[in-house]
Amino acid sequence: MNTFADEAVIEVSSGNGGNGCAAFRREKYVPMGGPSGGDGGRGGDIIFTVRKNLRTLSQLRYKQHFKAENGRDGEGSERYGRKGEDMIIPVPPGTVLKDYETGNVIRDFVKNPEDFTFLKGGNGGWGNVHFKSSVNQAPRKALPGQIGETRRLRVELQVMADIGFVGFPNAGKSSLLDRFTNARPKIAPYPFTTKIPNLGVLTMRERDIILADIPGLIEGASNGAGLGIRFLKHISRTAGLLFLIDLSEDNYLEAFGILSAELGNFSPVLPEKKRIILGTKLDLECTGERLLELKKAYPNEEILGLSVFSGEGLDEVKEAVFKMVIAMDEENEAKDQKGIPSKHWMD
Repeated sequence: MNTFADEAVIEVSSGNGGNGCAAFRREKYVPMGGPSGGDGGRGGDIIFTVRKNLRTLSQLRYKQHFKAENGRDGEGSERYGRKGEDMIIPVPPGTVLKDYETGNVIRDFVKNPEDFTFLKGGNGGWGNVHFKSSVNQAPRKALPGQIGETRRLRVELQVMADIGFVGFPNAGKSSLLDRFTNARPKIAPYPFTTKIPNLGVLTMRERDIILADIPGLIEGASNGAGLGIRFLKHISRTAGLLFLIDLSEDNYLEAFGILSAELGNFSPVLPEKKRIILGTKLDLECTGERLLELKKAYPNEEILGLSVFSGEGLDEVKEAVFKMVIAMDEENEAKDQKGIPSKHWMD
């Protein structure tokens, strides 16, 4: 689990073009044969492709240099060199390619999930057959292949999910994911158990809802405190949010405000997402009364209570999550028809 990789720096190089060949026909009954040098083959391309079975960038951590094959040189008898093999680099959904030097986004595979040819291979050089003329019947000129390109890239992964769990450490996010899905995140009764984002799928009425358990936030996370912005960016890719408030903690009334402020400091889009507030650990003493106080404190928010331990409120929360996701689907479909980009995919 701790090998989760959401960033990598790689170097990619397209293939060089093959050299053209300077050759002449040497056949028994053709003593004055003309030029017969073939062209060199084109170098291989650098191509990125999205693979849905990938979840991290760990494969880019182990191999950081990617080079396409060079084109083969041309040969006599007008034999053209073979094209170099392309280098195909698989990446998980939610990947963003950035220029290492400038930080400019080159490709966002959320908005454009199709295969992306980043670097073209160098063209092959011409053989001497191209240089024959009325005044030069035996040209010895052939061109070298073009050199391929080399670039350094920063590759970033932003976890894609329908619903992201937001809360302080030990608020019950991993336990809820465990009850809702087949995911088996690490769970323990102490803070910062979750060090990486965990994904799970909740299936309701033939709709797969992807849930993301984001590592716990602390006050100051937007400025780098705790696990900081490294995981806050993953929340920006979710369509809606579940705020988990631990009702057994003394700061249960202030928790939502603190969490909302941290999200807003990181991105102005986050506070605009659809959300539900969940008061957790209803099986503990006095938490029922605290849930009522929480609802009074935020009368304009949808607030539900649950206990993962006893199962109280779980079905109600599932239904609320399903309704929120369906509403978001309908809203995004309407925006797509009008040509308006979906807000929850904007950075």
